Amino acid sequence: MIRTTFLFFLAILSAVASTAAAESVFHRPAGLEPDIAFWTRIYTEVPTTSGLIHDNRRLGIVYEQLDYSANTPRSERKKDVSAAKKRYKKILLRLASGKRIGLTKDEIRVLELWPGDVTNDELKAAASRLRFQLGQADRFRAGLIRSGRWKPFINETLARRGLPPEIAALPHVESSFNPDAYSKVGAAGMWQFTRSTGRRFMRIDHVMDERMDPYIATEAAASLLAYNHDTLDSWPLALTAYNHGVAGMRRAIRKLGTDDPEIVLRQYRGRTFGFASRNFYPAFLAAAQIDADPEKYFGPLEIDNPPDIVKVSMDDYVSTAAAAESFGVDEETLRYYNPALMPTVWTGNKYIPKGYELRLPGHSVNGDINSLMAAIDASQRHAQQKPDVIHKVQRGDTLSGIASAYGVTVNDLMQINNLRSRNMIRAGQVLRLPGAGAAVVAADAKPVVVAAAKTPVSGGVASTGTTPKATTEPVAAAPAASPAQPVADAADSEVVVATAMPVQEKEATVETTEFGALATAQPDLAADPSDYTVADDNRIEVQAMETLGHYADWLQIRTQRLRDLNSLAFGKPVIIGQRLKLDFSKVDRSAFEQLRIAYHRDLQEAFFARYQIRDMEVYKVQPGDSVWMLAQGRYKVPVWLLRQYNPDLNFDRIRPGAEVHFPLLQPLGDDSSPAI
Repeated sequence: MIRTTFLFFLAILSAVASTAAAESVFHRPAGLEPDIAFWTRIYTEVPTTSGLIHDNRRLGIVYEQLDYSANTPRSERKKDVSAAKKRYKKILLRLASGKRIGLTKDEIRVLELWPGDVTNDELKAAASRLRFQLGQADRFRAGLIRSGRWKPFINETLARRGLPPEIAALPHVESSFNPDAYSKVGAAGMWQFTRSTGRRFMRIDHVMDERMDPYIATEAAASLLAYNHDTLDSWPLALTAYNHGVAGMRRAIRKLGTDDPEIVLRQYRGRTFGFASRNFYPAFLAAAQIDADPEKYFGPLEIDNPPDIVKVSMDDYVSTAAAAESFGVDEETLRYYNPALMPTVWTGNKYIPKGYELRLPGHSVNGDINSLMAAIDASQRHAQQKPDVIHKVQRGDTLSGIASAYGVTVNDLMQINNLRSRNMIRAGQVLRLPGAGAAVVAADAKPVVVAAAKTPVSGGVASTGTTPKATTEPVAAAPAASPAQPVADAADSEVVVATAMPVQEKEATVETTEFGALATAQPDLAADPSDYTVADDNRIEVQAMETLGHYADWLQIRTQRLRDLNSLAFGKPVIIGQRLKLDFSKVDRSAFEQLRIAYHRDLQEAFFARYQIRDMEVYKVQPGDSVWMLAQGRYKVPVWLLRQYNPDLNFDRIRPGAEVHFPLLQPLGDDSSPAI
């Protein structure tokens, strides 16, 4: 009787689990099960001292596990991996020749890994698909233990926003729940945001980098994933877009004519849709499966508890020293609990920003937190942030030369200015300097002390038809352009291109996923669904803020050549959404795309240096409404951003009752982007 009851209970549990799995919005197509199993093995069985030689398309085919000691040099491991790949390539090519008699033991073993009906052509193709994946089991286990510190907050955030609870497992793939993670390609924090994507939802500058705060970054990740889903209407693809970008997933859907995740992951051959993007979703499913039942894979675990935190909003600008003294904690403790504050704050070159929500260890604070805040002496309170010291790059400057002139380090300049590359700066670029003018300045260096900006830039930005110059003045407010109106022509405008200046220091080499975690940085403009690629017929779709002058400049040709190619009369402008044929006789497609993306990245980063997106509102169009008047007046949203939130909506043919998604913008603090 007891055994029957127990079996009945197990059956109920199994049925509940099956129902829950069936109801999950993150579908598990049968065809992806071998991939999920592969990542489950990587995350639970293979430590970082081992790795698998495998087929990069058919992950169920694993040729060998390579094991190393913990102190094996990286160079030696790479050499060993290279030798193993050569060995298996030789075996596969021999089998691909049709040889089936007199095989060695290794050849027999390799052949048996494949289905009995495998063709010689498939084996030949497999010879070029050999890959090594480093194990992650020890990192995943450590991440499971760490996850307890933030899981309750993550779960609450997802529930509050109506998002799938499985998303809570995503940091396992991104960072192993390490809030200090910083990749060599610029992704930062537990959720691994790049700067260009993160600035939509967080403050990222020389005073604060909210990517490093796991709580703020969690809210931002929820916003990004909700946006991805609103745009793609598929959670598997919204999740994949977290890695590959919304535009990339829209291209995949358009090219294949389906949003079936298995078909997209198996058949899409986008130029940038590589191993990491193809495997991001299966790896996530594996991580979610492990996260749901960690003891099944790792045995009993003592998961960390959430920290005891109290919060107080700073009602003035205050130094870290004054805050630490008032709240009775040392500055190192204060820094540990407030990872978003940048080094400029901790060195005393900047104050803790007014309005910042300071976190403190609850067990260390004696007394009422607000009373302690009020007790800070008036002499330690400040109405304004400390001003910046800046240097405008001149032709011939180098980063190391500037650092030497001001008595600072190149690394300090890189960090404060969020420089993407150590290899170049450009004439006209404005660099912030550490300190408030305290450094000894060379005779020919001309620093400028600037105060914080008082007035944020308007949400609308007009197109001038030229590549923007670096400026020392705030950008004037201007109405947004409308797709119903032509884009300004730049045929007769001078296009100014900043000159790249050499830098002596070399940029760090990007680490491949073979020797690290699967996750890679989000691509530039990851949250931008606009298609900036060139089609196979050498045509592009005109996007907001683009002109013929831009295209001619990027292609190094005259605008008249583009007019001739597209039968455009002189003076006739191009229209947003129009398709144009381009001439790639002097610049290849890839170089053009990079310049185009860089232009939009810089434009968007300049905007998000002033604003971040706090929410989204759905507006139902009423008779007599003008979407563009709503954008400029009520919502103050630039045209390019409005199109990103409504990528498939034809604004020239909107009928009453149609729904338009408007992002709600929030100005950043007045010390975040000084007018220079």
